[in-house]
Amino acid sequence: MGNISSPKPVLLLIAISSRYDAALEWAREKITTAFGPAGATSPAFDFTETDYYTSTMGTELKKQFIVSAAPIDPGDLSAIKRLTNEWEAEYTASAGHPEPRPLNLDPGYLTLAKLVLASTKDHAHRIYLADGIYAEVTLSFRAKSWHAFDWTYPDYQRDDFQEFFTESRNLLRENPLTGN
Repeated sequence: MGNISSPKPVLLLIAISSRYDAALEWAREKITTAFGPAGATSPAFDFTETDYYTSTMGTELKKQFIVSAAPIDPGDLSAIKRLTNEWEAEYTASAGHPEPRPLNLDPGYLTLAKLVLASTKDHAHRIYLADGIYAEVTLSFRAKSWHAFDWTYPDYQRDDFQEFFTESRNLLRENPLTGN
């Protein structure tokens, strides 16, 4: 029998998607107020890999990542996903944009070995966490690079995204609070 132990802290990663700069800024403010200063913030990348969101979010979407400076407990992911869903609804109700979903927030976390994303949708490769929230390992880090799975979204396979994830992974490795 193995010994039960607490998981090592991880770095919270939240993907923000919108066609509105004001929405990106609003989300960054919410995230840093709730979770503390960012350890890293990516550029606002053009999000062109899919038209899945066009009917609810419009066109010319941008995607930006924020990674927390302070580590979190990975067991908090389901609560964080529920919170970011509340923020999406709050922004939609107050912003007055014509799209039914002008802001998308996708939280997850980074460890030295993987990038995990939360979801409200079940699928064969997702594990139930709690309170209607599932999680999936989206990327694994092996042999000094990120590796995708059959289910990994195409944008998470982009070199510029993965470069940002590697920089963020380095923050985790250098953080004395994570025990890495």
